[in-house]
Amino acid sequence: MPRHAVATRSEPFHVSLLAIPEAVVSTLSGIFDVMNAFAMMPPPPGMPMQTPPFRVEIVGARAGPLELASHIPVTVQRSVAALDATDIIIVPSVLLGPEGWRKGRYPELVEWLTAMHARGALLCSACSGIFLLAETGLFDGVDATVHFGYARTFAATFPQVRIHPEHVLVVSGRQEELITSGASMTWHDLVLYLIARHAGSTAAQAVARFFALQWHQDGLAPYIVFEGRNDHGDLAIQAAQAWVGTHFAVANPVEEMIRRTGLSERTFKRRFANATGLSPLAYVQRLRIEDAKRRLERTEASVDEISWQVGYEEPAFFRRLFKRVTGLTPGAYRRRFRIPDYARPGAAPEQHGRRPAEAT
Repeated sequence: MPRHAVATRSEPFHVSLLAIPEAVVSTLSGIFDVMNAFAMMPPPPGMPMQTPPFRVEIVGARAGPLELASHIPVTVQRSVAALDATDIIIVPSVLLGPEGWRKGRYPELVEWLTAMHARGALLCSACSGIFLLAETGLFDGVDATVHFGYARTFAATFPQVRIHPEHVLVVSGRQEELITSGASMTWHDLVLYLIARHAGSTAAQAVARFFALQWHQDGLAPYIVFEGRNDHGDLAIQAAQAWVGTHFAVANPVEEMIRRTGLSERTFKRRFANATGLSPLAYVQRLRIEDAKRRLERTEASVDEISWQVGYEEPAFFRRLFKRVTGLTPGAYRRRFRIPDYARPGAAPEQHGRRPAEAT
C-alpha cells in the first residue's frame, strides 16, 4: 500500500457517499458513521482536539428520500447537480439481481463521476460499487477488486478492467486516485485507509479501536469458496468434473478422469484447462482444500487426520499447499472460522466473548 504525506488544511475533506437504488444500506450507513467518527469519539491519547478531518454527505441523482435495495429509505442530502467539487467519492456496495448490472442506467451520475475525477476527486468503491465506477472507463486497463461472488459477472461486463477479487484493497491510477475494496466488510479497510491517508495513522488506529474494526491483512483468499467452472459446454470435461467432485480423495484422480473420458492425456489436460481455467491437478487440489476447510470448521479432527481424509498421505505437503491456497495455515484457518465456544448452544453466559482459558 502506498504511503502518503498527511495533508494539512484548515477545511475538512468533503466526502460524497453516492446513493443509488441498488445500494446496500449497511455499507452506506457504516461508512457514513465511521468517517464521521471524529465528531463522536474523544481524541486519541496524545492528540489535541481538532476539527473533524471529513465532512460526509449522502449524494445522489436527486435530493430527498431514496429507497435502497433492502427497501429501507435514506435521505439524499444533496443532488450531484448541485455539487461542483468534492474530494472523495465513495460508491457503496450494490445488490445485483439475476439480470446482473444494467449498463447505461445512470448516465448523469457517470458523467458527474468523470467530471469530479478530472477535478481531482478520489473515486472509491466498496465491494460491488465498482460496477458503477467502471462505467466511467477510468478503470480500463488498471487493477481493481470486487466482491468475489460478483467477479465472473464483473469480468464479463467490464472485461477491460483487471479484477483481483482475492485482494482486500487495490489502489490504482497515476495519482493513486482509483481505490476499490473487495468483499462485503472490507469497507472497513477502505475507510481506515482513507483516514490514514488524510488524517494520519494514529487517527486510523484510534478509529479502529473505537469501532473494534480489523484490517483484513491476510487477504480474502481464506473466505473464497471454490466452485469449479462448469458452464463451458465441454460435455466430456463436465462429466469428469462431476465424477471428481465426489471422488477427489481417491488415489490418482487425474489419471482416473483421463481413463473415464477416453481422451489422450495431452488432449484431456488441454481441454480441461481451456474449460475450467485450471489444470486437472490444480482443480483436484482446490477441491481437496475446500473439503479440508469445511472439516477444519466443523470437526475436531486433527490436521494430520484431515490431510489423510482429503487425499494426502504427507501432512507436511498438505500444510504447505493449504497455506499457499488460502494464505493461512490449517490451524490459523480453524481458529478464524470455526464457531467460538461462547457462541455454541449451552455456552455459559459468563464465558461469552472470551475463551475458557482466559476465564479467571
